[in-house]
Amino acid sequence: MMLMVALALVLGFLLSVFVFTPRDRKSSCLGKDKSNLKDNKASKTYSKAEVSLHNKRTDCWIIIKNKVYDVTSYVEEHPGGDAILTHAGDDSTEGFYGPQHATRVFDMIEDFYIGDLEH
Repeated sequence: MMLMVALALVLGFLLSVFVFTPRDRKSSCLGKDKSNLKDNKASKTYSKAEVSLHNKRTDCWIIIKNKVYDVTSYVEEHPGGDAILTHAGDDSTEGFYGPQHATRVFDMIEDFYIGDLEH
């Protein structure tokens, strides 16, 4: 009887640790810490000339508020069609903050962040 009580206490403790320990579910699923990935990308800087080379549907970088984003994988999904290509390889800040964009784009864009624009 005492062994069953001890076993129940140990299992209860382990279960509570598992349930109440905070975790970033996205990171644990991927096996990588997303914040570290962003920090690694943040160390890279690009010149305006370098960004300007990425100005095609199949290689599309844009600048928004002095940050560089590789949106190549999003070009075909862009709800505004080819409008995303209007400033490919250039500054897209004005278009990005236009009234046509829902607020969710402000969260989405971070997935495409690759570095900062050189000053």
